Amino acid sequence: MTSNARIAGVGMIPFTKPGASESYDVMGAIAARLALADAGIAYSDLQQAYVGYVYGDSTCGQAALYPIGLSGIPVVNVNNACATGSTALFLARQAVESGVVDCALALGFEQMNPGALVPQYRDRMSPLNRLHQVVLRAQTWEKETPGAAQYFGGAGREYSERYGTKRETFAKISEKARRHAANNPFAIFRDPLTVEEILASKPIYGPLTRYQCCPPTCGAAAAVVVSPTYADKHGINGVEIVAQAMITDTDRTFESGSMIDAVGYNMTRSAADAVYELSGIGPEDLDVVELHDCFTVNELLSYEALRLTPEGTAERFIWDADNTYGGQVVTNPSGGLLSKGHPLGATGLAQCTELVWQMRGVADKRQVEGARIALQHNLGLGGACVVTMYRCA
Repeated sequence: MTSNARIAGVGMIPFTKPGASESYDVMGAIAARLALADAGIAYSDLQQAYVGYVYGDSTCGQAALYPIGLSGIPVVNVNNACATGSTALFLARQAVESGVVDCALALGFEQMNPGALVPQYRDRMSPLNRLHQVVLRAQTWEKETPGAAQYFGGAGREYSERYGTKRETFAKISEKARRHAANNPFAIFRDPLTVEEILASKPIYGPLTRYQCCPPTCGAAAAVVVSPTYADKHGINGVEIVAQAMITDTDRTFESGSMIDAVGYNMTRSAADAVYELSGIGPEDLDVVELHDCFTVNELLSYEALRLTPEGTAERFIWDADNTYGGQVVTNPSGGLLSKGHPLGATGLAQCTELVWQMRGVADKRQVEGARIALQHNLGLGGACVVTMYRCA
């Protein structure tokens, strides 16, 4: 293996509600152009591209990149549930660090429909079928309630029963997300919400209310990944990917009977531990984290899975404000999926973009003072979890 890859450039467009965005190919092309311009390189310099999206046909990646250039490079289309964007980044990093290429693009976009996620194919087995059987054994199933909300809401209910967690604790996560997003011009929801307003919103499942669930979103983001040799040759002072790990489900997901395990807690824990070991950097060293808060429940679980706080202590971590500015570590300064939005294929690369901006010191009013070490966590049920450690080069 060669030295650690670097992020040479990033790009992202403001996220929007379904129906208000441009077409996926236009969004993707804009984000890719922004990342290339940020890196100061031409499309012709790219040697490979990895393009992630969940809802689309098989060569949507080519449709987004062909308007930028027809150089004949390999374009690999990636679909890995909500971890799609980080999976594209994972593949681009591998290509660079293996020495196969010196310069690769990771691009993610999504053009979503309004409302909760629904199966796209009714004539074949769902890839979540095995996971769904776990849910049916653990809790009742409500046909009219969005499936993902039942998964994570069930995990939140289990956690609350185990530790006596207050409903207000989950709501405080969403309140924090809105407060952070107020300073992010790329976020879809920037208006503040109080804990009382969050709790008064429509009940969904378990502790979850409407304002504790991420919205369907359209958007795109991209990153240019280069080798240190390429960066030095072209005068690029990129952000280093110190370590990265992708983990899929193990037997525990399906056999423990726990909804917390079912929604990826142990995937997150395994990926995080691998990254801490590979990097030699511990959770106590982190300045800023972008984690996968598809629901408030998952942010709370992720605090513990990522070892930001010991198991069973997330409630205290939240009420002590250790998850925000002035606390132990700033989590989701972007507003996270809850407020920035969650265009599935773009989310992992949007997290990457935010963290690169933070470490460059260009995040404006949401800047984390002295940010030099950052952690990214991107999770998809079905399943995959990607955890990435960044450091100022």
